[in-house]
Amino acid sequence: MSSFAVRPPRTPAEWEAYYQLRYAVLRQPWQQLPGSERVPADDEPGTVHALLLADESSTRPEALAVGMLQPTSAHQGQVRFMAVAPQAAGTGLGRQIMDALETQARAAGLTEIILHSREAAVPFYERLGYEVVEPSHTLFGVIPHFLMRKQL
Repeated sequence: MSSFAVRPPRTPAEWEAYYQLRYAVLRQPWQQLPGSERVPADDEPGTVHALLLADESSTRPEALAVGMLQPTSAHQGQVRFMAVAPQAAGTGLGRQIMDALETQARAAGLTEIILHSREAAVPFYERLGYEVVEPSHTLFGVIPHFLMRKQL
């Protein structure tokens, strides 16, 4: 697995790999259309993108883990689009992405992070210090989500 740092995508090929992993893990399994993994917040000032590549030197980058932090107020940010490639699940890459996003949040002066976790991922976020606030929404009619929060 990668021993490289989590960082934002830098090249068009890295952005393509970033969005491809978001689509493959978070949208395609539920027959969502390509493009549904992108949102206007991706391009907003202050949004932080985190990418962990399989091989930094590859001309065809492969994303192993991605995530996004979107400021929602002067003191709060929301983590969105967390995804780890299936072959890398359980290897600590999701934790690396979250650590990087939390570091960026603190640097931006944020004191709280919220997120909407899929039911299956709640234990992962609880291990990182997030607490369930309340049930949230059901995505695609089949994936229960929970609003979670962590004070930084």
